[in-house]
Amino acid sequence: MNDKNKNEFHTHENYRPHELPIDQPKSSKFTRTNAWLKKRQWYVLSSVVVLALLVGGGITYAYSTLHFQAAVATTAKKKKFAEKTYSKLTGMEVSKKDSQRPVTGVIIENSQKARPQSGIKEAGVVFESVVEAGITRFLLLYQEAKPAVIGPVRSVRPQFASWVAAFDAGLAHVGGSDIPLGKLRSGQIKDLDQFFNAGTYNRVKNRAAPHNVYTSDDKLQALNKSKGYTSSNYIGFTHKIKVTPSIAPTAKTILVPVSTGQFATSYVWDPTTNQYLRSVAGVAHKDREQGQVSPKVVIAMQVPHDVIKDSNKFSYPDVNTSGKAWLFQDGIVTEISWSKTGDKQQIEFKDASGKVVELNPGQTWISALRPDKVPTWQ
Repeated sequence: MNDKNKNEFHTHENYRPHELPIDQPKSSKFTRTNAWLKKRQWYVLSSVVVLALLVGGGITYAYSTLHFQAAVATTAKKKKFAEKTYSKLTGMEVSKKDSQRPVTGVIIENSQKARPQSGIKEAGVVFESVVEAGITRFLLLYQEAKPAVIGPVRSVRPQFASWVAAFDAGLAHVGGSDIPLGKLRSGQIKDLDQFFNAGTYNRVKNRAAPHNVYTSDDKLQALNKSKGYTSSNYIGFTHKIKVTPSIAPTAKTILVPVSTGQFATSYVWDPTTNQYLRSVAGVAHKDREQGQVSPKVVIAMQVPHDVIKDSNKFSYPDVNTSGKAWLFQDGIVTEISWSKTGDKQQIEFKDASGKVVELNPGQTWISALRPDKVPTWQ
């Protein structure tokens, strides 16, 4: 290009001296700053995106983790609850093995010379009734409990045979009157009579006969096993899942007139343990090894007396019928009814609406009163 053409080119209207040819690199300060800003913007934008992804992912992970952990905890809790095993006899949580043990009944006397007895406090259910001349006697029922000493063991009467039959339990006793012995000898009731199984029992030296016959859970379980009494098929009482002692108790002291004098029975409700501290003849009724007897539930029921006549010239209560009863638990008294239709049938306790009542888990003590006797409380 000649000089003239150069001049013409530079004076052309399209000539812009601030623009450089496309193929020439930008080297101005402005250009470097602009590039740096764009690069920084890209880094910031990328960092924001990454941070958002990390935060969002973290929240999602945390939520998923917490949700998973909660689900696992809930499942474990449900599984643990489902795996719990409860005693049909007492309603208490027990091992599966203990829940499958056979129920065993033992007849224990309550004469003055028999006190303090052994094994009463550990019994799951206790029945109390007059036998002769106002003297009371007990039927103790065990399943998960394993007392090392039980006694003094005495003879059986008709009402106890009927009560024990409903639990499909073997009965430990030392002889008895004709009617229950007939049921035991014929196999209607599982028999653990001391007369034919002397090795299961022992006579202690610090007590005079007949108040000196004792046994233990180990010995009774060995006898059960030898006779094939390895389980018990029965209907237990209905027990509560949740227990709530009353904050406004209506029955803190109870008098249960099952008998009089040296056999008069009373209870004091202990709100701290929700138990009923039992006394006999105004004195704390104590288990020799375990301390004061203290059931969770006390039931007093009116039973027709002097009905069943045995060959020993005494008459006994008829417990295969129905009647009125009073339930004491949680510091509250409730009027209920009871019914039993036969030896093998279990007692049913129902409230005024006809609903089966729920009992607190633990020891239940049931006393048979004459029809003209009523418990009192305050």
